[in-house]
Amino acid sequence: MEGGAALNPEQASKTDPWSDLALTLPLFVVYHLGVVFLPVRNAADVVTLELVKLADNDLLKYGGLTLAIGVVFVTVLAVLGRHRELRWQRFAWAAAEGVLYAVAMRLAAGYVVGKLRLALDVGTAGAVTSDAPGTFAGIVLAVGAGFYEEIAFRVVLFALGAKVIRLFAEPIPLAHARLITFGWAFVAAGVFSGWHYVGALGDPFELKSFVFRWVCGLAFTVIYAFRGFGPAVWTHAIYDIWVLVL
Repeated sequence: MEGGAALNPEQASKTDPWSDLALTLPLFVVYHLGVVFLPVRNAADVVTLELVKLADNDLLKYGGLTLAIGVVFVTVLAVLGRHRELRWQRFAWAAAEGVLYAVAMRLAAGYVVGKLRLALDVGTAGAVTSDAPGTFAGIVLAVGAGFYEEIAFRVVLFALGAKVIRLFAEPIPLAHARLITFGWAFVAAGVFSGWHYVGALGDPFELKSFVFRWVCGLAFTVIYAFRGFGPAVWTHAIYDIWVLVL
């Protein structure tokens, strides 16, 4: 959307690590500035407690550390000449793309559940928690889920896991390697779905919601594989905001 409404090649191609950093940094900052005011945090969040310790449980120091992290990354981006990644159009496009993917994902997951004759209230499926948080809490939790769960399940479990599996399977033809990646995507999506039923805040297990979330996990994986980490995070966050807040 830079310079016009048409989709240019830069936007259509998969994001690179610098683009992902620029696109997801605001979500990281919003989550960490907001989560300290909530009684819960995302289970995949391994950073907040460490920041709280570094700040000696001082709220102002914690906020300063969070903002300092953001400033450091913005400075790195600027120094390395990636100014284009910080243009507001990039974030507007990421949000619009996320909305499009979120709607398509919800329709696809609902279609699969319907074909399997599993009745489901899609208004609550795929949420971060089964409770109904307020607007502020819902946004913060949704953003945190988008950021940290995409790191845990798409970057680490799916991408890194697939590489490790292929490494142990080598030497294998390219077609077999792709088949392994495809199969592992289904496994990783199933683990992602099951994650929502674990722990004190986990939902009671239901096959219909498990299948719905499994399809969502596959959708996030496809977005990650073909568009990149940034678009996957924005889609996840926007979908959870849709479920928890709107």
